[in-house]
Amino acid sequence: MSNERKGRGSYRPVLSLALISLLICGLFFPLLITGIAQLAMPYQANGEIVTYRGHSVGSNLIDNNFTLPVYFHARNDSASGVDPDITLQDAYSQIPSIQASTGLDYASLKAVVDRNIEGVYFGFGDPYVNVLRLNLDLINTYPAVYNSTG
Repeated sequence: MSNERKGRGSYRPVLSLALISLLICGLFFPLLITGIAQLAMPYQANGEIVTYRGHSVGSNLIDNNFTLPVYFHARNDSASGVDPDITLQDAYSQIPSIQASTGLDYASLKAVVDRNIEGVYFGFGDPYVNVLRLNLDLINTYPAVYNSTG
């Protein structure tokens, strides 16, 4: 009988340690880090939500669902399908279809793409374009075309 009581009592420290670890690692630490992130960099901590004319229109961090032929589209063949960026070559390859849909000339559309090139720092890196920023730039640059297409 004493061995049986002794065995039950030895579980108490293990269970206590497990409960304390769960509270610290599963509750306290994530809340602390979330709070610090909200104070230090709220825009990034909240997903880099982009607003346009007072409305949230998407995020700089994930693919945004542009379906109309007048907009640039994210790649369809990437692994996750949520990457918000396309290669510069992919952006250039979409210009003819956007040109056909909007009536804008190739040089003007290429200039908008070139204005939105990212990823090249001090001559290093592969150039890419954020689709959301590119499409918002198109809307701002050509409001007569894009306000009529929705």
